[in-house]
Amino acid sequence: MPNAPHLSPRQREQRGLWLGLLGVFLFALTLPMTRLAVGPAGDPQLSPLFVTAGRAALAGGLSALYLLLTRAPRPRLDQLGVFAASALGTVVGFPLFTGLALREVDAMHAAVVTGLMPLATAIAAAIHFRQRPSNGFWVCAVTGFALVLAFALFQSGGALSAADGLLLLAVACTAVGYVAGAQLAAQMRAEQVICWVLVLSLPLTVPVALWSWPEVPVRPTAWGGFAYVSVFSMWLGFFAWYRGLALGGTVRVSQVQLVQPFLSLLFAVPILGERLDAATVVFSLAVIATVFIGKRMPADLRRAT
Repeated sequence: MPNAPHLSPRQREQRGLWLGLLGVFLFALTLPMTRLAVGPAGDPQLSPLFVTAGRAALAGGLSALYLLLTRAPRPRLDQLGVFAASALGTVVGFPLFTGLALREVDAMHAAVVTGLMPLATAIAAAIHFRQRPSNGFWVCAVTGFALVLAFALFQSGGALSAADGLLLLAVACTAVGYVAGAQLAAQMRAEQVICWVLVLSLPLTVPVALWSWPEVPVRPTAWGGFAYVSVFSMWLGFFAWYRGLALGGTVRVSQVQLVQPFLSLLFAVPILGERLDAATVVFSLAVIATVFIGKRMPADLRRAT
């Protein structure tokens, strides 16, 4: 059952947090792998449009096979609007905006800016589900936001670029997509949610992927990055993430995503050869401490009246 009624509220929260952390770990490789796939502006590889559509088309094919083998029930008509919102956020918006931005900035910079996702998701969830987190919970969320923003400004010399605007759009898209996905994951199994999102997107993603297919050879490493974001970032990661949001509550579980940008920073070192400095380690520890404290703050997950 989607809500695991045999578990106590505490057990559901704990399981949701662990599943959310697994999803975050898989998602943390997304930015380095996307940068590997698209390449920098001076050495472009796969186009951001192809990476966006192609990864969704490949994951959509895997999803269709999974749904067929498991004989999953079809979405109801009244759910199609929520599926569309999830697709626009996670299938189109986030991959496209980050792909465009990663042509101009490195993965470490993008990881810091997209660290705003937990706060954006919590705000979107609180508004949509009419939830009432405690003041202490919001203090922790805002503190995490401030730490991430301060780090971004510190690393960029106090200026935000056009690429930062694209990354902020990606953050907004992800928040909407995650909340829509969490709503659906409360009504069906999490793996079915992302699979149906991807399958329903196939009429768009397949033609765009074929139209934007690379005309010149690209490096095998670019295809490797593309394969990762297709299978793990676009598909398997959501199995754990949506299930975690449904079990533990979107507002609370979304806070574990505060550690995602710093995991991405660490992964960018071996994958892309980017440099990790002492300031990154200090901010990483500070953000992890914020998540640890926020996890223990009370949050009323009932709908406001």
